Amino acid sequence: MGIRSQNNTNPLAAYLDVFSSTGTDASSDVSGGNFGAPQGLTATGGVISDYVTTPGDVYRAHVFTASGALNVSALSASLPNSIDYLVVAGGGGGGCRGGGGGAGGLRSTTDQSGGGGSLESQVPVVIAPYSVVVGGGGAGSQRTDTKGENGANSSLAYNGGTITSTGGGGAGSDSTGAGSPGGSGGGGSNSGAKGTGTSLQGSGGSPASGDANGGGGGAGGTSNPGMPGGIGVQVAIAGPTAFTGVGALNPSTSQYQWFAGGGGGGHGLNGTPGTGGIGGGGAGVTVYTSGPGVSGTSATGGGGGGGGSDGPPDYNTTFGGGGGSGVVVVRYQIGRLVAGAKATGGSISFHGGKTVHTFIGSGSFVVTSSISNVEYVVIGGGGGGNNKVGGGGGSGAVLYSNGSPEVITVSAATYPVVIGAGGNAGFYSHPSPNESPGTDSSWKGYIAGGGGGGKRNSGQGNGRASTVPSGSGVGAGGGGGSGNNNDPGGSGGSPGGNAGGQGYDDYLASGGGGGAGSVGNDGDSSDGRGGIGTRLPGTFQDPIGLVGYPGPGSPGTYWVAGGGGGGARGNGQNQSKNGGYGGGGSAIIGGETPTSAGYSFAGAGNGVGNNHPGKRAGDAGSNSGSGGGGGRDTPAPVNGGSGGSGIVMIAYPS
Repeated sequence: MGIRSQNNTNPLAAYLDVFSSTGTDASSDVSGGNFGAPQGLTATGGVISDYVTTPGDVYRAHVFTASGALNVSALSASLPNSIDYLVVAGGGGGGCRGGGGGAGGLRSTTDQSGGGGSLESQVPVVIAPYSVVVGGGGAGSQRTDTKGENGANSSLAYNGGTITSTGGGGAGSDSTGAGSPGGSGGGGSNSGAKGTGTSLQGSGGSPASGDANGGGGGAGGTSNPGMPGGIGVQVAIAGPTAFTGVGALNPSTSQYQWFAGGGGGGHGLNGTPGTGGIGGGGAGVTVYTSGPGVSGTSATGGGGGGGGSDGPPDYNTTFGGGGGSGVVVVRYQIGRLVAGAKATGGSISFHGGKTVHTFIGSGSFVVTSSISNVEYVVIGGGGGGNNKVGGGGGSGAVLYSNGSPEVITVSAATYPVVIGAGGNAGFYSHPSPNESPGTDSSWKGYIAGGGGGGKRNSGQGNGRASTVPSGSGVGAGGGGGSGNNNDPGGSGGSPGGNAGGQGYDDYLASGGGGGAGSVGNDGDSSDGRGGIGTRLPGTFQDPIGLVGYPGPGSPGTYWVAGGGGGGARGNGQNQSKNGGYGGGGSAIIGGETPTSAGYSFAGAGNGVGNNHPGKRAGDAGSNSGSGGGGGRDTPAPVNGGSGGSGIVMIAYPS
């Protein structure tokens, strides 16, 4: 989950929300208070979070995703009255049948990976309001004779001057050739030259080579040759990079806080387009069936992807993608902690008077002295969706103590924590039956079963058997296949899992996977949607929304364990195919051909994960315990989606 803008007010000021990567907790600051008396300067503005660095220094970060002000109301008597900053401008727009947009310029005092230039120094502040301007991304070009627009500048005022980052350069389009200069330069089109970058803010784009249009430059290095967008920069200014959902994710390291990646170049023929640069760059596209260039990720300054080759005018799919908006982050030290650990393990946060350990990978929860009033959540891995009219995967079990939040006492000891993996996606080339359940998550003898895999074409979904110990959870059943026998879904179990939906041959559609909150929908007129998930208890609803996925209602977050949507065959009639709220993967809709205007994925906010048109259905969200989406059969086989991994969370009074 990314950080959410709060209209530049400060609704989180009542929380001391500390993200700790040190493994210590229940500590006191240098004044002897229990997290309640920060010693640094006092300010409001943006979305606020506090976190601990490895030496035990406590920092407060203000994240601005829209323009506003940092309002300093008091200074510190014992800590520096100066701030670190990250200022990223808006990314440039992609070209029409053209290159990728350049990333917005990046300036920072805490650049961890070199980037476009040297590090800058902290700046002083006094009691005053300081203007923050967050630049918007440039529009992608919709005409071959017009370049993509440059992104807008971002800036931060301080006591003595203004830090300004330059908007990313727009990409060249088919008839304009060269990319524009900017923070990072735009890519060229139709043999056109690259746009240049701004010194110490970003790099130049790449020139076009015939029909292979150039990628936009990124903040992370020199000009990137070829069509891929230039890499961005990781700036760890808002908290631990493995958990704090600010900036873009680097999939190869599973680390967040990457910014200013360049847009990938489009291809003028049916060639391979450029990928977006790590740090929010949008991918380029090729033939018009691929749609317009992918827009840069908002609040990263990523460049927009370039549009592809000619297509029917009404498709509007040769257009370039828009640049991602910029972001401004300010941080300063507010205290120092003295260790007084009760437990170690996982990523540790403090908010609402509770210490929360979150495990997104297996490890150990090590208790040094007995802890009372402990709460926990254990979620198993979700089942994989299948191919060839595949059923959706069932969710992993969501286990609280005896099915509801309950406090326990935990003695001093080392407790292994196992995080269940999501089930594998069903691939068309694999032999039948090919259903793949998720695996179990566990802690202190509490076991949350993995979800059942969806069934392929014909046959009952792989519902989990009730083999886990009494009091533990059984995962939800996978969706039934669409066969001659109208196959049922897996049965799931109690507590923790609901049955998958039934497949219907008359509708040429498979059932959705069961979710933690409801059964999967049948593959008839009920449209094969995945079962709804469940919302995490209040103790685990971190104010910044780092765990869980969108769900129904307001505020509609912190949902987990949704079922995957069922697949369809040929011209199947069920056209919704949503994954269940809580991270369930969306299915491929049946009845589409490679010559249509792109493959459809249903359910904005319902299906999440990586949807790869023409290749596989939607993967479930990571650490959601949700099921993957089912793939279709004819006219072009599509693989299923992977299930989401599980998660374990443990909380106790700070």
